This record gives sequence, C-alpha cells and structure tokens, in this order.
Amino acid sequence: MNLLKNRTVIGVVCILLALIICFAVTPLFNQTISEKTEIVRVVKPVKLGEEITADKVSTVEVGGYNLPDDVVRNLDTAIGKFASADLAVGDYIIASKIADEPAAENAYLYNLTGEKQAISISLKAFANGLSGKLQSGDIVSVIAPDYKKQGSTVIPPELQYVEVIAVTANSGYDANTNTQGSDEDSEEKELPGTVTLLVTPEQSKILAELEADGKAHLSLVFRGTAEQSAAFILAQEAVLLELYPPAEEEADSAEASGNEGGQDESIEREVAETTSEAAESEVE
Repeated sequence: MNLLKNRTVIGVVCILLALIICFAVTPLFNQTISEKTEIVRVVKPVKLGEEITADKVSTVEVGGYNLPDDVVRNLDTAIGKFASADLAVGDYIIASKIADEPAAENAYLYNLTGEKQAISISLKAFANGLSGKLQSGDIVSVIAPDYKKQGSTVIPPELQYVEVIAVTANSGYDANTNTQGSDEDSEEKELPGTVTLLVTPEQSKILAELEADGKAHLSLVFRGTAEQSAAFILAQEAVLLELYPPAEEEADSAEASGNEGGQDESIEREVAETTSEAAESEVE
C-alpha cells in the first residue's frame, strides 16, 4: 500500500503504460484501420424488386475496419440478384438486401413476356370481386352491366376467360400473399381493393373502359392447376384471334372461317373435358 502511495512509482507505471499504448497498441490499431479490402458498391439507383445488372454496381477499395460481416465483396455475388430494398448510389451491398427472386409482392410482374400486359381494375363493392375469395391463377369472366350504354348486361367475348395474377389491398400489399404479415401481427385482414389481370392489348382497352364506368364485376370460372387453366386461356385466345385477326390474314378471313369454326369446337370440347376432370378430382 505504501508503494502505491509513492508518487515516483505511480509516475513510472503511467510512463510504462503510455509507452505500451504508443508503441504497441496504437500501431496495431492503425494497421487494422489501414487494411484495405474490396467491396461491391452501387453506382446507379436500384429500386425494390429490380434486377441488379453489371452497369449498376462496381467494386471499390475501402478500409476494412468496422465493415458489416455480410458485405458483398464479389461482383458475381450481386449481379443477377434482385434488390429486396431500395439502393441508392454509394450504398454498400450487403447480403440481406439482395435476393435470388424478386420481392413476393411484385414477382408476377417479372414474368411478362411483352405479348400480354398486366392491368388492374377496381373493386367498387365487396361483392364485385367474389367477396375477397379470388386468388392468383384463378380464371374469371368479366361481367359488364349496361355494356356500351346499350342497357344489357353481358360478358364481352374478349373477356370470357381471363387469368388473375394478383389481388391487392388498398394499402398496396397483395392480399393473396404473405407480404402483409401473419394474422397474429394484424388485428384485421385487409380487404382487396383491386384485381390485376393478365390480358392482351385489346382486352386491356375494354377493361380500361369498364374501369372508367366503374361497373366491372368478376365471376369465378375455374380454379385448378396451371395445366387445366391453360385450356381456358387457349379458348380465349382463339376467340381473340377470330375477333382481331392479324393484318396479313384479313384477306383470307373468309376462307379461314370454316377452319376456325372447327378449331373453336375442338377447344370448347377441351375446356369441357378439363372442367369435367377437375370436378371428378374434387369429388374423389
């Protein structure tokens, strides 16, 4: 105790500690900070769900101190992946912000090939969209009350069989995916506000007119496997081909009408067989 009270001893100890810090600890710390490593950095903005391409990222050399453990260091790890969050210029890419597949709420939009379009129509009333029971993959018919101001309620031939690709709540989240969170996390399930359909340009024009009138009503035609649903889409495409023949075939429309009639009957039989098989499977 007397030794600790001696000012000389305390001074010597402090000097030794200072020397250790200056010539041992500090150099090690500086060496750690000065170590460089390559990481992947964003050079062009990337939106949520957007694919990360080679022109949007690059590798840069930065200090390795205090970097996240899951920071991406190789371009091959990032290119071709999809952003699971908005990425701004200068952001480091970390593993938790990229995914192999686009975000669930808009994954279906990445399956568009250019031949068909995605268009949404509003559900003005709860009953207009099968009381919230519609799901992705359903085949529906679009019913148009007072169609073209003619006083009659019809199913336009262009909209007999249309595929549903999404059902979205007013919040913007898809009502038929898990993006809203579980029922335990939300006090009340959100009701659908719009339905997104996969259609041709001709069909989208009619749907846009019905949306403007606010009178579209959806009825469920079929729910089953993708292979079974394809028969209905094929039947609809045949009708569209008859209603909107390609320009080069218009001159031969009279000659082709007889063949198309036989083809339509064959497709109708295929749809009937598909519906019958689906009904039998449900009974079994």
